[in-house]
Amino acid sequence: MPPNFDKNGNNRFLDFEEKVADIDRQMEELRKLNSVKGIDYSAEIRRLQQEQVAKLKRIYSNLTAWQIVQVARHPKRPILADYLDLIVKDFRELHGDRYFGDDRAIITGIGQIARSKVLIVGQNKGKTMKEKIACNFGCPNPEGYRKAIAKMKFAEKYGIPIVTLIDTPGAYPGIGAEERGQAQAIAVNLTEMSRLRVPIICICIGEGGSGGALGIGVGDRMAMLEFAYYSVISPEGCAAILWRDGSQAADAAQALKMTSRDLLKLGLIDAIIPEPLGGAHRNVHDTVYNVESYIAKTLADLKRTKIDNLLENRYQKLRSIGAEAVSRRKLRLRVVPIKPTAKTASAGATRLQRTAKV
Repeated sequence: MPPNFDKNGNNRFLDFEEKVADIDRQMEELRKLNSVKGIDYSAEIRRLQQEQVAKLKRIYSNLTAWQIVQVARHPKRPILADYLDLIVKDFRELHGDRYFGDDRAIITGIGQIARSKVLIVGQNKGKTMKEKIACNFGCPNPEGYRKAIAKMKFAEKYGIPIVTLIDTPGAYPGIGAEERGQAQAIAVNLTEMSRLRVPIICICIGEGGSGGALGIGVGDRMAMLEFAYYSVISPEGCAAILWRDGSQAADAAQALKMTSRDLLKLGLIDAIIPEPLGGAHRNVHDTVYNVESYIAKTLADLKRTKIDNLLENRYQKLRSIGAEAVSRRKLRLRVVPIKPTAKTASAGATRLQRTAKV
């Protein structure tokens, strides 16, 4: 197996990490020489490790929107199963929508995060190929959204806070999904989640694609991992529609303002959860710990708010989406006075004379 690939055949490094990969290859060669020849290369390896850290800091502090999309899609990035294993205690899964079936692309269940009992609703991409196929690579069907809202109403009945973990390229676009009311299922969730009388925390942990993400993305707090993305459409889909050319996805990603920093500036999310150096895929445990800390702190804040005030704040939050962007646009469209030239001034004087005669 080439040194840049893991045991599953996945490239451990992204295209823009070539210099980091070169340093990693050098360190691997020195370790092999150390074991074969018995020569101590520890000082050289430490120097290369420091150089690698410096390059990672430089690269990840200046990522483009398209590069962030690639990080969000990294095959080793932690998915829902990792969060359930590492931060949720006594998880008990709840199945089925009581209408059609049990969609594996959305997992729901009761568990404990920190000291709070919560309902977890998350989008599941699967780890093995068999799991990925079973859950449509994280693209939910209508029964998944109906299952989610049914369990949320169950949580509301017993006063249990809700935590949703968003990670989907989008809702499943198949004919069967459309026949079973994909759009309606998402619309119902948007309506019902906006008025659930329990605290709701939504976190985008990877991909946040279109209505597929919105279907479980309405809450009191919306947060994103640092290198996740959240958008109305994928960059490739946007490029295909606008320019009939999917290869212009990088330009589309930049125009869509889909990164966590862009969305925080626009007021569409409330917080950015930091990732370890080099992305979540390089240190799963630290990433999961950061998410757990955010959930614990935010839940404690929300629980101190009266439920009627919580609902009013949620309503006002939803109603204010886009208001800042609209006000900025109005400022840009203000009429700017133009300094008159000699020609326009004489024309204006002529018009004034004619008006005076009349």
